[in-house]
Amino acid sequence: MVSLLLNANHNSISHEITYVVACFVDGRTETQYEFDAEELMYVDFERHEVVYTVPRYFIFNPSETFQDLNVYNNAKKARRTCPALLSYWTVEEKNPPEDKDPPESMLYPADEVELGVENSLICFVNYFYPPSINVSWTKNGHPVSEGVSLSRYFPNKDQTFHQFSTLVFTPSEGDIYSCTVAHSALETPQTRIWETEIMKSHESPGLDVFCAVGLTLGLLGVATGTFLIVKGLENKKMSQS
Repeated sequence: MVSLLLNANHNSISHEITYVVACFVDGRTETQYEFDAEELMYVDFERHEVVYTVPRYFIFNPSETFQDLNVYNNAKKARRTCPALLSYWTVEEKNPPEDKDPPESMLYPADEVELGVENSLICFVNYFYPPSINVSWTKNGHPVSEGVSLSRYFPNKDQTFHQFSTLVFTPSEGDIYSCTVAHSALETPQTRIWETEIMKSHESPGLDVFCAVGLTLGLLGVATGTFLIVKGLENKKMSQS
């Protein structure tokens, strides 16, 4: 991790740009760049590409901005070191059981609720490890699969994960929806319930889950640190590469 000093309004402000490689005992590897803990990009190994999540209105073409970092090639090299590191820590810890952190979840509408107007329900699942959950939906007690989507896993700063499941729906008065999360750290699945209700026009319809971090062109040409995070052991091991 490297702390950078960027000048803004004649004041020195410290920022962190971090390159994270996470190795998992099931063989998966995840990599991403972060700016002050906000994701800039990640590597999709299945599609063999770098996916840029930095807002386009801050940097017009992020693929050109970050091309000198060789993100994908460096990620492949780091990925190849994961099995050796996991084997080493397994021997050091005498094959300990995998750490598990149970999820927390909340269910809320994306927009102000109006009867007969299409909306989305968001099931936000947070602080879980390992990154493997099952999310299911019901409407008035009946399973629902149409209009359901599931995001990829996003890493948190404490090496747990969060994920979103979304249900597109058209609210009708009296409808009851539920989101149920199953995870290996839970003894029983965790269910959240939401019932259609019309909010007053001046009430806020949802929850502010994240605050966007403004990115500036001061990121250009910045050298980054590399962190290799080895998860899945009794004590969450971190080693810097």
